[in-house]
Amino acid sequence: MWKLLKNAWKVTEVRKKLIFTFMMLVVIRFGSVLPIPGVNTSYFDTLLNNLSGTDAFGWFNAMTGGSFTDLSVFALSITPYITSSIIMQLLTIAIPALEQLQKDGEEGRKKIQEYTRYLTVALALIQSSAMAIGFGGQGMLYTFNVWNVIVCIVTMTAGSALLMWIGERITERGIGNGISIVLLFNIISSLPDDLATLFTVFIQGKNVAVTVVIVLIILACIAAMVVYTIVLNDATRKIPVQYSRKVQGSRVGSGTSIPLKVNTAGVIPVIFASSIMSMPVVIASFLNVDYSTIGGKILLMLNSSSWVNPAYPWASVGLVLYIVLVILFAYFYTSITFNPLEVANNMKKNGGFIPGIRPGKPTSDYLNRILSYIIFIGAVGLTIVCVIPIVISGLFGVGHLSFMGTSLIIIVGVVLETIKQVESQLLVRNYKGFLND
Repeated sequence: MWKLLKNAWKVTEVRKKLIFTFMMLVVIRFGSVLPIPGVNTSYFDTLLNNLSGTDAFGWFNAMTGGSFTDLSVFALSITPYITSSIIMQLLTIAIPALEQLQKDGEEGRKKIQEYTRYLTVALALIQSSAMAIGFGGQGMLYTFNVWNVIVCIVTMTAGSALLMWIGERITERGIGNGISIVLLFNIISSLPDDLATLFTVFIQGKNVAVTVVIVLIILACIAAMVVYTIVLNDATRKIPVQYSRKVQGSRVGSGTSIPLKVNTAGVIPVIFASSIMSMPVVIASFLNVDYSTIGGKILLMLNSSSWVNPAYPWASVGLVLYIVLVILFAYFYTSITFNPLEVANNMKKNGGFIPGIRPGKPTSDYLNRILSYIIFIGAVGLTIVCVIPIVISGLFGVGHLSFMGTSLIIIVGVVLETIKQVESQLLVRNYKGFLND
């Protein structure tokens, strides 16, 4: 990776893109510490410390780089954009007009992107209004009046829209994957706090020998998780395909393959499962629900901070429900984003077939069987990555770690994709240089 960056820095065009990306990240960091006018920046820190369901906010706060609890201009971060992108992707499957737009090539993609921007602003407006009105009178605003509420709403909405704009500029003028890089940068920004937590829980007060052993164990565990996540992210099942109508030289036909990713749905199943389970916990926390009642105990089972916790052994039933939801959502999301029948029909139109499988419906049935098998493997692998931090948190009381679980999958995926983007830009530049010579 360092060699790649060194080679990229030598190329003027790529170096300018790297510098532009870095400057945009500096702007993001500045906005992440710039407070919203008229707000009590310690409000959420104080509130969440007194709530029993604080872990419900852990992943969201990691995605915002700590801006949420600090109530900065970028408090909402790009979460409205991520949500709107998922909604638009689902609507593209459900609404024929949007599906047709998606098939219209570059122009259709630009139109869908435009709708995504509008939806992002609308969601940011709804979220900021809920926060300003719901928490403003409880101490989040120093003075709860119409003017301060409007300022808070406008600032947070504008901050989210600005982050979306920065992400798109990084995609156009930077090294690419702008929104993903913004998300990655926010997650990495929480790393110092996580390291401080690990130090407090495992190292503080220990002698030198024990400290060295603990540090080595932590580093080995993190390295193993990173390697495992890289393998999970890159794992594919290649389906061989033959095209009989193509003539190349003296050969008739050519071979290729359909790469089916093992982790077909990415982190979306985890996001869906976590959102569904954490929503009742968040609402109950603000309503001061009594956790000693039957309803309170059910909510405690939905709270990830109670799972694998020796104080609440029965609450780990919620972890089983969480695993089931992740697997179910993996099947659901893949089913609406990958259509085996459409793939089979396209192959048939182009004279393609899977060796040993007849074109048409038999091909579709074969792809369905293979897909069902690899989705389960991918979902189990995804669950392992997400459950390990939960187990560590429950047994040792570490709390949410921004570089583990879902965040680790995002970090690995974005880093690998960014490396590929830089490599492709270097490759294109080399081709241009060769043609110019």
